[in-house]
Amino acid sequence: MRSLIQSESPMSKRLPEKLTAPEVELLSPMLNREGDSWTAGFRGLTLRTALQPIYSISHKRVVGYEALIRAFDNDNSAVIPLHLFQLPTSKAENLLLDRLCRYLHIRNYSCVQDQLNWLFLNVSPQVVTNGSQTDSFFGQLLAETGLPPHRIVMEIVEQPADDAERLRETVAYYKKLGCLTAIDDFGAGHSNFERIWNLSPDIVKLDRKLLTRATNDHKARQILNGIVSLLHQSGCLALLEGVETRDQAMISIDAGVDFVQGFYFQKPSTDLEHLPHAPADFDCLLQEYKARNQLALDPTRQLVEFFSEFFDRAITKLCSGMSMPQSCLELLNHPAVSRCYLVDDKGIQIDDTLVSDAGNRSMDPRFKPLESTSSADWYRQQYLRQALIQPKNLHVTAPYLCITGAYMCVTLSLGYYQNGNLQVLCCDILANPNSTDHLS
Repeated sequence: MRSLIQSESPMSKRLPEKLTAPEVELLSPMLNREGDSWTAGFRGLTLRTALQPIYSISHKRVVGYEALIRAFDNDNSAVIPLHLFQLPTSKAENLLLDRLCRYLHIRNYSCVQDQLNWLFLNVSPQVVTNGSQTDSFFGQLLAETGLPPHRIVMEIVEQPADDAERLRETVAYYKKLGCLTAIDDFGAGHSNFERIWNLSPDIVKLDRKLLTRATNDHKARQILNGIVSLLHQSGCLALLEGVETRDQAMISIDAGVDFVQGFYFQKPSTDLEHLPHAPADFDCLLQEYKARNQLALDPTRQLVEFFSEFFDRAITKLCSGMSMPQSCLELLNHPAVSRCYLVDDKGIQIDDTLVSDAGNRSMDPRFKPLESTSSADWYRQQYLRQALIQPKNLHVTAPYLCITGAYMCVTLSLGYYQNGNLQVLCCDILANPNSTDHLS
């Protein structure tokens, strides 16, 4: 490998510090036709295109391919990509390699019998920060190959940019050409939502580290779901890469991402004549998800069914003039109940919260400033608005973080009329997503 790194191709020796037009003509001699595909030569290596399919979960089929470079030495032994991209010895040569890879990928994809799906292309950070004029090469390349720009997704690596304005210019240039844009590796390193807002990408590729954490950590799984929701609200489609196991595939489906990519579905392949279509088990994955989701809903229905009579008896007592502590005594004695409280039709809490023994045991002294909730305004809470809109129906939330103690809970709420005034009785239950054994 050392001798290979030290050698230079004749083309690289002739490179000026800044590449000038006609750039496509400069690269064309470095490409070679091999049957139905193309290869390229760089520093004594043979470069080939590998494509890895990207699937839409809802469509259950391939919607695009990410193009990856594969390098081979004179003995046809694979050279890892990291070593390949360490070979350039100047900015100009690094720019040349980036353009050569994209030229090769587009040439090869133009030969693929696919007139519909996207081609995802990675862009070197140096190209991005150099601005649109430096990468005007890409417009020439599309014109030369005839590949429609709307079938290209330009992937921009998520990292700090030396010049944010230049980055915006480059992204705007790709969009003006008619390409889609994507931010790669979101969730790793320096990624943040500010870049999403500034660049307005069409697709955001979530880094595999998010998925790895979500595989082993329930909280990380909830965070992943939240990130996907925020991306959708920002107008971006979400792609989760690095899916390697069936469990991770199920996590991807549950997270609500639009697209998936990874070894579980298909590894990158240089055999461009036999590209895969939909994997056989997408139907099985979705059927399993539906079965799991149905089971996840059962505890919610079980809570409503179990506590309906408790609420009916408590409200009957309240309407008869009994005090809140007397009316809710049966509820508070249940081991799953942590607290009960009453709210008026404006969302303002009436009196202070009644806390059960279980609730007292769950209190964390670090959150003591949050314990008193007299006159608190709960109108923003969905469970309260639902109870006000649909009184006489018992409503139940999904598990969420309770602000009064920073613990996970489920809230039951029921609106009722007392002396013509609409009020809502609320009851917090300690969330235990792994069991409903306490409902006995």
